[in-house]
Amino acid sequence: MGVMFAECPQLDMSNCSKLAVQNFCHKNVMFDYIKKGEQEAVRCDTRAQLIARGCSEGEIVSPKNNETVVKDNPLSVTFEQQEPVQLRPQEIKLKVRPGLPTTFSVSFRRVEGYPVDLYYLMDLSYSMADDLQNVKELGQDLFAALKGITEHGQIGFGSFVDKTVLPFTNTNKEKLQKPCDNDEHQCQPAFGYRHVLSLTSKEAEFRTKVSQQYISGNLDSPEGSLDAMMQAAVCGDKIGWRNSSTRLIVLTTDAGFHMAGDGKLASILEPNDEQCHLENQLYVKSNEMDYPSVGQLATQLERNNIQPIFAVTKEVERVYTVSKLSSKVTLTHDNLPENVRVTYKPICKHGGPAGDTEGVCDNVAVREEIYFNVTVTADECMKETAFIIRPRGIKDTLKVTISTICECQCNDPVDNSHPYCNGTGQVICGTCRCNPGFVGQTCGCSIGDRDERALKASCQRDGGTICEGRGDCVCGRCVCHAMPGGANYYGEYCECDDEHCEKYQNQLCGGNGKCRCGECKCNAGYEGSACQCKKSDEQCRTDDNTVCFGRGVCKCNQCECNDGYQPPYCETCIGCPDSCQTKRKCIECLGFGTGPFAKNCTEACKSIFTHNMVSSFPQTKKTCQQKDSEGCWMRFKLEQQLGVDNYTAEILESRECPELPNIYAIIGGSIAGVALIGLLILLLIKGLIYMNDLKEFRKFESEKKKSKWAEADNPLFEKATTTVTNPTFTGE
Repeated sequence: MGVMFAECPQLDMSNCSKLAVQNFCHKNVMFDYIKKGEQEAVRCDTRAQLIARGCSEGEIVSPKNNETVVKDNPLSVTFEQQEPVQLRPQEIKLKVRPGLPTTFSVSFRRVEGYPVDLYYLMDLSYSMADDLQNVKELGQDLFAALKGITEHGQIGFGSFVDKTVLPFTNTNKEKLQKPCDNDEHQCQPAFGYRHVLSLTSKEAEFRTKVSQQYISGNLDSPEGSLDAMMQAAVCGDKIGWRNSSTRLIVLTTDAGFHMAGDGKLASILEPNDEQCHLENQLYVKSNEMDYPSVGQLATQLERNNIQPIFAVTKEVERVYTVSKLSSKVTLTHDNLPENVRVTYKPICKHGGPAGDTEGVCDNVAVREEIYFNVTVTADECMKETAFIIRPRGIKDTLKVTISTICECQCNDPVDNSHPYCNGTGQVICGTCRCNPGFVGQTCGCSIGDRDERALKASCQRDGGTICEGRGDCVCGRCVCHAMPGGANYYGEYCECDDEHCEKYQNQLCGGNGKCRCGECKCNAGYEGSACQCKKSDEQCRTDDNTVCFGRGVCKCNQCECNDGYQPPYCETCIGCPDSCQTKRKCIECLGFGTGPFAKNCTEACKSIFTHNMVSSFPQTKKTCQQKDSEGCWMRFKLEQQLGVDNYTAEILESRECPELPNIYAIIGGSIAGVALIGLLILLLIKGLIYMNDLKEFRKFESEKKKSKWAEADNPLFEKATTTVTNPTFTGE
């Protein structure tokens, strides 16, 4: 049965489902369509291949795409105060095979007299002063043109400048009230966006409002036009957009626009929320929210079916070039479901090329019917979902509901005890669907009370895919599939095959061996991962006739060295530990019988299999110098032998040991030093006292010399002795 199903769960036809060119053979295994070891996927193939394998035409199942029109109201001719129909059909259901495109036709006819809502946005920044009169006249011309198009036209009006914060507008109090030059008499205060007039059919009211507009001002050249357009788009009830109308916004300006991110210059970090914030006709969040991005504005314009028209000066024409007011009809779609593709091919006099995002017909006259061929493709199996197709700027929509054909449709009779399934299952689309408690290709395995998950787990290596994706798990054991060449996968988990080994010169195993479970087993005399080399060690032999110095193996006549050792012969090791340091303890115990290895030197130092004590060294050999455990300097030489950790050693007989200190001299010297220091301290103190006394004495002498004493006896002074004269004494 050859079906290209997106999926057939009970048959696991996932590969068949992804290729729309394939079909499914409904022939039972009992008729030998699937040979032993073959996968169920061989049922999925092209019609020619299925027939070649023995599947008859009547046994090939190939479902077709199905298209059902749910709603198909006829197109309206004129607008008669009721909801007109301009797009046909209005709803369609598709049931498709994954990968197989389906095409249907969509027709469109513009209704005569269809309502038009036009909202006029004026730039009133100071740079527009010289163009203001032209802008006012343009607004009046627009109203006249609108009346010529439809009897049901409405026009509204709004104006904008920029955010009233630095660096966009001068925030000086006087400048906010009058941002124009001093010689400008008619100047209104600075503002962001103001909604002036809701959509109306009253021409006199529109003319009056437009004529009353005056210039305002700001500092920089770009304006806040995106802020204004966003509010005009999302404030539908305040602007007055009608449900059934062509919606237009006409923007007049002579400058570029600020966009998302520019608000950071004024420390405005809150992103634009795409919501309406009009109060008392003013945009009240102008100084609190950033400008919208072009993408945000485009999304809201599309969501609200609004077409922008830019009436700009020549200098900024490139900035605003998006679309022109014309009779162009663009058929496009909203967000598509994942794995769904849509292309449009316009069928009209002035049609554009086919495209995967839109179809365009230009210069479409009123009452002219045009067509689009819409092709829809689902790439994968998917649940039922829907998307919308609509003409851009027009309310009419086409709802497309899509689902995929991903189930087997074989119409087999119900027999839950079919003989082919060992009486424990039903044949569906040529294979067995087992009754509960039974598993296997022919339901021959009874799991009883055992857990089916546990059985499957026993067919998984390290929790991987069941039987490595190369076999079926039957009763907890892998039954391996056959390969295209006829041989079978093998191994406990079907992990082995003999056809995927390394090649050399485009031959498996170089033609010099056999492939065994993904590895080459080389013939005698050959080696290498692909048996590409003859066995030889000629280029690996050193001057002393060893192979790679015993520090590597010779493969394909080249040394593959152990870690650290360098080719070509693995003689030197870069980055290996210094042998002088690592063999220090062994040299101490072998040469002098001391150190931590002294008690088991022979066992611990097997890597130095010979050593000699010498009285001197030749100058040509590298000498190691290390300290032993007693602090003595040992000098020795090491020579690495064949292998990794094999050495011979020559050890200098004499060590350079430091002399032992003289304890008595140290003690005597210490005592003498202390005494000498004490004596010096006493002499220092004595000297300081003497110097101080000398200083005081000299001061006293100096003061004494300065004093002037009178040479007279103190009248109050009384001598200590009294002299008495004997009056009778004559001196004789």
